[in-house]
Amino acid sequence: MKEWYIGCDLGGTNLRAALVNVTNGSVRQAISTPTLSREGPNAVIQRMIDLFHRVIKESGIPLDEIGGIGIGVPGTVDMERGVVLFLPNLPTTWPNIPLAEYIQKGTTLPTVILNDVRAITFGEWRFGAGQGVDTMACFAIGTGIGGGLVINRQLHLGFGGTAGELGHITVDVNGPRCGCGNYGCVEVFASGPAIAAMGIKAVVQGWTTQIGTLVDYDLNRITPEVIARAARNGDAIAREIFEIAGGYIGTAVANVVVAINPQRVVIAGGVAQAGDLLLEPIRRTLHKRVFVAPKERVEIVPSTLGNNAGVIGAALWAHHYHTKS
Repeated sequence: MKEWYIGCDLGGTNLRAALVNVTNGSVRQAISTPTLSREGPNAVIQRMIDLFHRVIKESGIPLDEIGGIGIGVPGTVDMERGVVLFLPNLPTTWPNIPLAEYIQKGTTLPTVILNDVRAITFGEWRFGAGQGVDTMACFAIGTGIGGGLVINRQLHLGFGGTAGELGHITVDVNGPRCGCGNYGCVEVFASGPAIAAMGIKAVVQGWTTQIGTLVDYDLNRITPEVIARAARNGDAIAREIFEIAGGYIGTAVANVVVAINPQRVVIAGGVAQAGDLLLEPIRRTLHKRVFVAPKERVEIVPSTLGNNAGVIGAALWAHHYHTKS
């Protein structure tokens, strides 16, 4: 069995690739390069091919010892055909791009694709915060909110890999419109931009808060990280913002808990770096809202693989896909 696979995270800002040992989750030769997505799919795909060749060359591992490539993609894909269907945050949205075929031709390595947060979920379950449980859910909170599910030790994918879009659980039926077309999704209320928007509103309305001071009242510099810094400094408004966001995420978590009874819920993504500022209101909301499932047995934990979660999960999926077929 080949132990080494390439995992790649296709991001709107950066491409990140690495060789992953699928028996122990170790990562070798992780390299990032700008995506430059405005140049369009063809240029980005060639950049990915060049990146994979660079990873292989610098790792010193012979090509014939590498089992394949897995790519985590930030949008909707046809996993069976290896075709990208819709990437909402990349220019041109990449409709019907046969990504796996192009990469395989450019590298000679068998290639599979899956949603990027499903890749994070798989990585965290095998070698990260989800190790040791049969059923888990993952919420990745960043520019949007992505999700993934492992049920009975299987990555749950549904039709074409679309299952697990936990960021689009409705938490307010009268809420504002989401980018997905629905109204009141948890992503509208608790993504990174939504948290930043609450901070901007507090400053604009003249509330007593450190948030504006920390960025010299440059509203464009207000981010969840800035708000978390203010909250850790004891700022009541900043703490309330995370209480609100955590409450909405906790409501979505509660819905998942009554549906599939996960033993563990992993909170990943850049916003999760707020730690207990976000995790504690999620936990409190879960306990407040769930009555028909053993909520006290559900663990809410931060991810542990950091930036490597996506590349590890994508490589593991490539191995899983090729060994089962």
